[in-house]
Amino acid sequence: MPEAFPDDNRRQVLYWRLLARLFDPEEQAGLESASLAVVEDIGLPPALLDPQASVDSIVQRHPELASEFDGLMVPTPVPASDPAPAADAEIEAVADEDGRDRAAEVRRAALVSKVLLNVFSTGSGAVGAAQLSRWQSDAGWLERALGGRPGELRGGRGTTPDTGGLVPGLGPELGAIEADLVRRMHLREVLADPALAARLTPSMSLIEQLLRDKGNLSGVALANAKSLIRRFVDEVAEVLRTQVEKTTVGALDRSIPPKRVYRNLDLDRTIWKNLTNYSPEEERLYVDRLYYRHTARRTTPQRLVVVVDQSGSMVDSMVNCTILASIFAGLPKVDVHLIAYDTRAIDLTAWVNEPFEVLLRTKLGGGNDGPVAMAMARPKITEPKNTVLVWISDFYEFDRSQPLFEGIEEVHRSGVKFIPVGSVTSSGRQEVNPWFRERFKTLGTPVISGHIDKLVHELKTFLT
Repeated sequence: MPEAFPDDNRRQVLYWRLLARLFDPEEQAGLESASLAVVEDIGLPPALLDPQASVDSIVQRHPELASEFDGLMVPTPVPASDPAPAADAEIEAVADEDGRDRAAEVRRAALVSKVLLNVFSTGSGAVGAAQLSRWQSDAGWLERALGGRPGELRGGRGTTPDTGGLVPGLGPELGAIEADLVRRMHLREVLADPALAARLTPSMSLIEQLLRDKGNLSGVALANAKSLIRRFVDEVAEVLRTQVEKTTVGALDRSIPPKRVYRNLDLDRTIWKNLTNYSPEEERLYVDRLYYRHTARRTTPQRLVVVVDQSGSMVDSMVNCTILASIFAGLPKVDVHLIAYDTRAIDLTAWVNEPFEVLLRTKLGGGNDGPVAMAMARPKITEPKNTVLVWISDFYEFDRSQPLFEGIEEVHRSGVKFIPVGSVTSSGRQEVNPWFRERFKTLGTPVISGHIDKLVHELKTFLT
């Protein structure tokens, strides 16, 4: 493409090619050759136009490009003083006056096109382990381009609650693409091959498929499935454990003497209390006594009963909550009980410290019969005022909505701290039966946000 060819046209060529590829995977010869000329002319590697090349492979060969992908798609704020353009011609005029770097925009268009095409053009047909891993890596680069961290928008690993604001609605879309890729895999064959299984990167979609299919696996395939589930559990547990540790609530217990360690030293108070020992002649402060901060917080024996809907739509909640329950079970003076249900209920308390074992004992699918779970949970409530009941469900019941709500209402009025949760996902998506949502609000126990960090805070507020 000639040197003098306008940069705006170059950018348009790259975006036209992107749209053509997204809607029709067949190569458009004219657009391909024009795009290749643009990419080569601005000094970028032709591999950017190769649909089979991952962003990882390009960055490995051209490490200088890694920093360009970070924040690549973060919008640049428009100065308030900029006049509001009335037409395209005026936009161009203002841009020129402001000295917009159009050459840089062409370069940006090439990089943006690459990451978008790799993530949103996934083809059809069977998917292999390598293709899934490559897509997960490319999705991570898209999240980095949007100013986040890999995994942040897809919501698989307990990330911060504001990430969905990067691009509203994109998190669920990426999750749906990943789930579709997993469904298209010949997963049993992949798991039976240790080399292929080792290339899989655990994700919520993959874990859901493994949990659904575990009854059909045996031997090497089952061992590889368990290994993937354990890896994912350990990764999520590390994130959640950090969130629990960071959430500090509860009143200080001044009846417990402070630990006399350096990190608890109250320097200001020590100086203030020893000012009478200051020697003006020597310009020295003599310290008779050191003062330390109280850090112990009041705790009372508490019982935490977690009831989780294990129907197919709640798999992410099932994973997150079993891990979260195990973390709280490790806190002093907290007695944790775990119940999972669909049309039947199962008491998983014996394995509450082992979320991996809990997940292996769950059976996803089926309808919802909340009263069955309530019948199992009620005997565990021996001291209502020292009990918190967390109920995670979308509350779409199997024709037994009224009996479940009446049971919840009775338990709540007995003094139990009742916390209804629509879902527990990193993306914060939640869908709750409107009938229940309104009644919980009237009861004074509104459904909390689906972000897991808010559930962590609610639980720590009550339990510590």
